[in-house]
Order: sequence, then structure tokens, then C-alpha cells
Amino acid sequence: MQVFFGWRMVAACMLCSLMGNALGLFGAGVYLHQVVTANGWTTGVVSGAVTMFHVASALLLIPVGSGIRNVGPRPIIAVSGVALACGVTLIGRVTTPREAYFAFLLMGIGWAGLSITAVATTLAPWFDRYQGRAVSIASLGASAGGILGAPVLLFGISRIGFAATTLAAGCCVSVVILALAIFVLRSRPQDLGLLPDGLPVRAHAPTIDRRNWTLPSALRAPALLSVMAAFGIGMMVQIGFLTHQIALLAQSFERFSVSLVVSSTALAAFAGRAVLARFADDIDARVTAAVALVVAAASFAAMAAFPILPVLIGANIIFGLTVGNVTTLSPIIVRREFGAKAFGSVFGVASCAIQLVAALGPSLYGILHDAFGSYAPALIVAAVLDILAATIVLAGRRNPSA
Repeated sequence: MQVFFGWRMVAACMLCSLMGNALGLFGAGVYLHQVVTANGWTTGVVSGAVTMFHVASALLLIPVGSGIRNVGPRPIIAVSGVALACGVTLIGRVTTPREAYFAFLLMGIGWAGLSITAVATTLAPWFDRYQGRAVSIASLGASAGGILGAPVLLFGISRIGFAATTLAAGCCVSVVILALAIFVLRSRPQDLGLLPDGLPVRAHAPTIDRRNWTLPSALRAPALLSVMAAFGIGMMVQIGFLTHQIALLAQSFERFSVSLVVSSTALAAFAGRAVLARFADDIDARVTAAVALVVAAASFAAMAAFPILPVLIGANIIFGLTVGNVTTLSPIIVRREFGAKAFGSVFGVASCAIQLVAALGPSLYGILHDAFGSYAPALIVAAVLDILAATIVLAGRRNPSA
């Protein structure tokens, strides 16, 4: 039986997500530590560059979503891959804070086109009944990027140096992303004489949305506002921690052990995403998100209260179980509550807002670290914010169609 081409699209999106997260989101922590150590700059200064990375990607999410919808994923993802490659190559050669900011800006441009927004928008025309499963499976690439990214970068740095490692990484991402854009990615199944989910014509029934949402009406809905607020806070806390994870662990572990803990965190994220992929079409996404946020809060509190090696290892792994779910559940919620027709425009705006709030994470951790000389206050604040986010996402569930 021939495999539906949409699943090849899922595989391609998974590879794009792997590259974007390995060298973007998870790579940022490696770059932060290396640049601070090599140049003697404060953590707060370089954290500002990482914040620029997230701000740039956030501001581009709306045009990325509309661009993929209008011209297809090929040009958007190809340009994003080249931008990410240039930024990664440059970060290994920076000698001034201005150069670091420019390198992270390029990486932010690249990550926008390889983000969950790009993946969800690319796959939206290909799946209807299995949209949640398709997006969840594609998002496994993000966890794989976390598993491979930091250890491979740290191994390369220890063997051939920072500059040579980032050059090799830049060449790798450009080759892989351009190959996928040229040979695999397509705009919609109808262009290949297919229908969503690979169903035959007689079996396919168009999705009927409960309400004909427009972008203005969606932006007034408490359901969407709760998604933006809850996931904005949750992602701010998560991205801030992931950016500073290596610097935090380096205070207690040597380099090899740091890479193992980071990889274990990402492996746990992969496991959490794999479970979500299996049950994504059957669960209450808001309740699942709230549980993930509470578990993450408990992990942060444990690290702050008991900064000993067994607790740090265990708390990082437990936190990892929540990483993929917090990232993936927002498009699933928006798709369910606002329908397929409005998904592109509504989630483009929602993800932009989420990412703008999330962009504050690296600077929040960096400023609190520099102010108190420890990551403990930042972890306590993170735990409180995650509890707040869990409350907000559940509050939006009370009246999902308001």
C-alpha cells in the first residue's frame, strides 16, 4: 500500500524542526556559555542577544504563516535555513557584543521559518482528522534536536574549537534544509491529485467549523486570549531555562556530565512528545497543558530548594517531560477551538504574541542571576509563573467558544 505523501511532509518537517532546535533553541545555551567564557562578558549582556533571537523570530511568525499559506513552504523554509546557517557560522567568530547580537538576529530569522508555527501551517492542508497527530510527530524533531544539538556542539568545540564547529554546523543545516525544500516540500495535497489524510474522494468530508471565526472576533475571544497568556508565560519560563541550562549545570558538573544531563532532558522531552503524538486526538489539551505546567513548576522549585546533584539531574529530566507538550499543545488547542479555516491567521497572531512574551525569558533569568549571584531566585520566579500559566489555561476552558 502506497504511503500518503502527507507523511513524507511530516518527516521533512521533523527534520526541519530538528535542525532549527538543535542549532537554534537548544544551541543558544551553548553559544551563550561559549561567548561569555571566551570574551569575558557578563551573562546579562549576552542574554540580551538571545532575547533578540526570540523577538526577531516572534515578529516574523505572522508573515511566515501567511507566506507559507500563500506561496507554499519551499521558499520560506529555504530562506530560513540559509539565515540560520549564516547566524550559526557567525556566532563562532564574534569579537564584540554587536556582532553577537547580529548573529543571534540571523538565527532568529532562521528559527522563525523552522518553528512550530511553520510546521503546523505547512501541514495544515495535508491533514484534517489526524492534524494533531501529524503536528505532534513532526514536533518530535524538536526533541531530537535537543538530544543531539548540545552534545554534538560541545563535542565539536572540545575537538576542533568553537569557530570550526559552528562553521561545520552552518554548512550542515544549509545542505539539509535546501535539499528538503527542493526535493520534498509541497504546498498542498491537491497539487498531487490527493486529498487531506490520504482519503479517497468519496471518503473525504470537509471539516465543518462550529463558528465562522474571523481574526478580529478570535482576538476578542477569552479562549484565544487565555492561550496567548498561558503559553506566553509558559514558553518564557521554558526558553529562559533552556538558554541558561548549560550555565546553571556548569556550576555543579564538568562539561561531559553537562552534555549528558542536557541530552537526558531532551530525551525526556522526546518521550513526552511521543506519548502526546499517540493520544493527541483523544485528550483534553487544556488539562494536559495545565498538568505539564504544574510539573515544570515543581521541577524548578526542587532545583531552587535542593541544589544537589541527584535533585538537579532528576528535576531536569522531569522538566524535560513537559518541554515538548508545552510547545506543541498551543496549535492543537487553537485548531480545535477555532477550526481549520481560521487556523493560519489566528495561530499566526497567537504564536507571535506567545513568542514575544517568551523572548523575555533569557533576559529574565540573566538579570536575576546577575542581581543575586545565583540561579535560585530565577527558578523560584519561574515556578510561580508556571502555576499562574496553568491557572490561566484552565480558566479559558470554562467558556471555549466565547
